[in-house]
Amino acid sequence: MPRTLFAEEHLQFKEAVDRFLDGEVVPNYERYEDQGFIDREVWTQAGQAGFLCPTMPEEYGGSGVDRLFSVVLFEAFSRKHVPALLGMSLHNEIVAPYILNYGSEQLKRKYLPKMASGEMIGAIAMTEPGAGSDLQGVRATAVRQGDHYVLNGSKTFITNAVLCDLVIVVAKTDPAGGAKGTSLFIVDTSMPGFTKGKRLKKVGLKAQDTGELFFDNVKVPVENLLGEENKGFSYLMHELAWERLQIAIAAVAQMEQAIEDTSRYCRERKAFGKEIMDFQTTRHKLTEAMTEVQVARVFVDRCIELRLKGELDAATASMAKYWCTDLTSKVLDVCLQLHGGYGYMWEYPIARAWADARVSRIYGGANEIMKEVISRQLP
Repeated sequence: MPRTLFAEEHLQFKEAVDRFLDGEVVPNYERYEDQGFIDREVWTQAGQAGFLCPTMPEEYGGSGVDRLFSVVLFEAFSRKHVPALLGMSLHNEIVAPYILNYGSEQLKRKYLPKMASGEMIGAIAMTEPGAGSDLQGVRATAVRQGDHYVLNGSKTFITNAVLCDLVIVVAKTDPAGGAKGTSLFIVDTSMPGFTKGKRLKKVGLKAQDTGELFFDNVKVPVENLLGEENKGFSYLMHELAWERLQIAIAAVAQMEQAIEDTSRYCRERKAFGKEIMDFQTTRHKLTEAMTEVQVARVFVDRCIELRLKGELDAATASMAKYWCTDLTSKVLDVCLQLHGGYGYMWEYPIARAWADARVSRIYGGANEIMKEVISRQLP
């Protein structure tokens, strides 16, 4: 089915993104996987090309374009088999919007232009060793003392942890207040007591730097508080719908590319004297996958339309995230199986896609949590 989301300007942007990825990222991706992170230079090149924070207002270094430009980026990272660039997606469409929506004018002017240029890389620190999807279980604390807060705690599984220059940290400012005692702070590497731990080695997304962060009596200026004290949980809930839709968008693009790659492989590979595609079982497996992915595509595109109008609710975004990521595991497993033994070789894109996709059912809120969010809307 033809898509109706994009205008000519979005398609031109897609061509520019593809050229950038083909020229600067894809040829070096194996090296990035070996070293565990994308070269810092790629970030500055992306900034120069206008691929960082494009939806931020021009006065803060962005291009002021609509979120469909970011959708183009999400999908390109999946189609080009460079999903580790989800770190850029997080930088662009999770970290920057928190600063734009909840930061003071001073914070916006201090950080957003540098994020748009690639001079500073952003991260967000929610997950802790003892608190994952349950954000109410956060133990990091921020105690106000005069003109600053004293931040203590640790975070893990943090995207962009190795290269980040600034982090939005989720901490308890009223430990007795539960969800209503959570606040958000901007912490940067210039603040004493903020240290980075080891880079974590993952099953997939090997080129995406992921690590631990530690905060030992970090003095965070009061002006680095995002929004109001103790309102952090509500801010997180408001922004998580968009984050979860981003995951669904990337998942659908990844499945579409996997089916395309597998169809090509099945026409080139022969068994028992004929193409793999000539076997009815092969055609039916790919047909089933293609149909299910098309259903997901229509739903996700509708969710994007709702997000553009500011009408996407948490339950619908959770449906998209859970359904598409569960489906991704199923579809990529089928595609890998049709590749036979070669599907298990890391040099084949389907092997990397299969490994990379598994975490999508966990991050952004585990799919079991998504079902709990959705269940609240049951009649």
